[in-house]
Amino acid sequence: MGSCENMRGRWRRGSSGSLMSGIGLLLFSLAQSTSAQAHCPIGGGPRDLTQPKYQGDMAEDTGVGFMSAIVQSFLSTVQPNHFPEDLILKLVRDLDQVQSDPDTIKAVLHYEIGFLVCLAIGILYIVLMPLVGFFLACCRCCGNCGGEMYQKQTSGVHCHRRALYWSAFITTLIILAGNICMFRSNEDFRVNVNQSVMELSNTLDNLQTYLTSVPQQIDLVVNESCRTVNEVAGNLNAIGPQLGKEIQVGFQGPLDPALDSVRNVDQEVNDTSDRLGELTSSLARLQSSADLLQANLSTVRNNINQTLSNRSCVGCSSLKAELGELTVDVSVAIPGLSSFQSAVEDIIEADLKSKIEAGEDYYNTIPQRVTNDTKDVVQRTKVQLEDIKRQMSQVSSDLPLAALTNVSDSLVQLERDISTHVPEVKRAEYIRWAVCVVLCCIVLVVVVCNILGLLLGPLGLKPKADPTERSSTANCGGTFLMMSAGFSFLFSWLFMVAVVLLFLLGGNVYMLVCQPWHSGALLKFIDTPGLIPEFELGPMLGLKTNLTFTDIYSDCEQNRPLWSTLHLHELVNLEELLNVSKYTEEMKQHFESTDIVLSSITLLSPEVQNRLSSLSSVSRHVDFNTVTQQINNISSINFNATARRLDQLADVQPDREIQAELRAEAADLRRIQANMDTSIVPQVQKLNSTIQRLRAVAEKINGTVGEVLSKVGAAQDFLDTNATQIVKTESRQFLDCQLGYFTAYADWANMTITRQVGRCGPVARAVKSAEVVICSYMVESLNAFWFSLGWCVMFFIPSIILTIKLAKYYRRMDSSDVYSNHIAMNHIPRAHIRPY
Repeated sequence: MGSCENMRGRWRRGSSGSLMSGIGLLLFSLAQSTSAQAHCPIGGGPRDLTQPKYQGDMAEDTGVGFMSAIVQSFLSTVQPNHFPEDLILKLVRDLDQVQSDPDTIKAVLHYEIGFLVCLAIGILYIVLMPLVGFFLACCRCCGNCGGEMYQKQTSGVHCHRRALYWSAFITTLIILAGNICMFRSNEDFRVNVNQSVMELSNTLDNLQTYLTSVPQQIDLVVNESCRTVNEVAGNLNAIGPQLGKEIQVGFQGPLDPALDSVRNVDQEVNDTSDRLGELTSSLARLQSSADLLQANLSTVRNNINQTLSNRSCVGCSSLKAELGELTVDVSVAIPGLSSFQSAVEDIIEADLKSKIEAGEDYYNTIPQRVTNDTKDVVQRTKVQLEDIKRQMSQVSSDLPLAALTNVSDSLVQLERDISTHVPEVKRAEYIRWAVCVVLCCIVLVVVVCNILGLLLGPLGLKPKADPTERSSTANCGGTFLMMSAGFSFLFSWLFMVAVVLLFLLGGNVYMLVCQPWHSGALLKFIDTPGLIPEFELGPMLGLKTNLTFTDIYSDCEQNRPLWSTLHLHELVNLEELLNVSKYTEEMKQHFESTDIVLSSITLLSPEVQNRLSSLSSVSRHVDFNTVTQQINNISSINFNATARRLDQLADVQPDREIQAELRAEAADLRRIQANMDTSIVPQVQKLNSTIQRLRAVAEKINGTVGEVLSKVGAAQDFLDTNATQIVKTESRQFLDCQLGYFTAYADWANMTITRQVGRCGPVARAVKSAEVVICSYMVESLNAFWFSLGWCVMFFIPSIILTIKLAKYYRRMDSSDVYSNHIAMNHIPRAHIRPY
């Protein structure tokens, strides 16, 4: 297939038969209908719409997932109710009235009942723990509640000690596990805060890239329309080379063979003229040489005649009859040659070369004539192309791109504000981290005291030793256990205050924000009509239908384009903007009303054709056989036989003078024969060669002339009957080709705008990133910390009980109880016992 840019025909040099010319003429109309799109250029085509590159996606969780399942299960147990859409909606719409509505307050309390129960437990803990610690301290100072340094010895004392030891050990391990979780969740919170700043920056950059790319993509579509218009305008500027070449291609089939055949016959006629010139020149030279030889031969013949006429010559009379044969006749007559030569001269006079040049000039000037004849329609079409360009540019003005620009500016300002407050956020985060580290370390002090007590107590304890004589190591272990209980009483209620506050904050944020956000209930709630006053996305964009955040988010999750996501078909009539049919119809009318006039041409006039026919007829009547016979007769002349007869006659002569004359005359004949062999015979051979070549050319002319007349006649008929149709057909194809550019562009633009422009996946990823930052990074880290701290605080209670009870088994007593053979002794006071 050809193309509009590659419409370049070439002359085909070659002689095809009249049969092929006839077949080409019969199939031309069919070829025109089946190749209507064969010459439309396959241009570069619209460029593919490249999607922008975004920063890497955020991970779902980075460290607190080990606690999320436990915390979420606990919060689900505390708060099993569903997301309170109606209750929150009442609170949002009329908070002042709701505050005085007992039913609403009751509903709020009912929803928060789980948190209220936990709050009550926490408050009870906060109140009772320092009170219990205070009364216990006072009681011990008074020597009661274990303050008396006396331990009753029973048979199960060791079992009790072991049971208390392992219970305290397990409790300590549980508190240590919670403390480890505190350290880890605190460090994860710090890491997540730093990572959240980076992720927030990446998210804003992605949104900025997305908002910037949408106008750029629209501009690309509009620029493609300009490129299409410019390409069509360029094709119209080159209509001569493009359309003209296609018309030339349509003429090549019959015109090339015709001109080639005329060129061949012209060459053959010129060759024939050259052969005739050579024949005339050869005959003239041969006649001149023959005349000179004939003069010499006449002299020798006269001398021989005189010698033979001498009376003294014996038997000479017999040779006088042969003297008439001593002649050189080289006259060559070719029947019909003069008529043939006249016909050749008539053809040369007709100047076939000028006819060929006229046909080639007619062919080669077609592009220029197309350019000249279509100058006006091209100019009018260019004006319409500018109108098309203006119509296409309305796509960018009709789409709501200004809103995207405003949002983009807001994001830029937001990013600047965030970068301004980042140092403050990092400073506050460092303070939070340090405070949490202090809390973790205080809990760790309790754990360390327990561990030291559990380690030193058994190491220094001798089961059979008297309680008043326990080692300093065991006594130190008991002291560490009492320190653990003291620290627990001192700080646990403060820890519970932190747990309660963080629990109320983190738990409610998770249940009211994170959980419904993850399930999609939060977006559905935001879509509630009237929730956000005077905010309806559909009417704001001028749409008939109202858009919901849920639908938009769902479409963006599937990375759908803005056209379908925002229902822009209600705002922009894309079919109308991309409809250029009114312009194309006008283009068609302009082209159809324009006539590309190709002047008629006569390849060979009737006179020239008659001369060619005459040449063909005359060439058949040239008798070259007679000429060949004449040349053979000239070649058969031989004077040596007569010379031998003279020598024989001289041998029998009695008269020496006559004998010498006869021998001299025989030598003269031999010299004439030798001269004839060296001059006449080569010329005769050359003449024969010239005649044979002339004969071959003359025989060929007959067939060549017939081919010329056949092909020229077919070409002339073709041009006379089909030239106008070819011009119309090729013009229509050229126009359809140009209009095809607009059709292809309209289809591409429609597909691009409705399927590719503004794929809003980055918006969904931004929402997902916000959820990860707020919930996975912040809320879950916070919940993991207060859950771990609450875990430790709640196990402080059994730890206090166990450590206080276990400490008495390791501390040195002031008095002892002797237990032997099941006989219990009264208290035996010891003197000089160091007080504890």
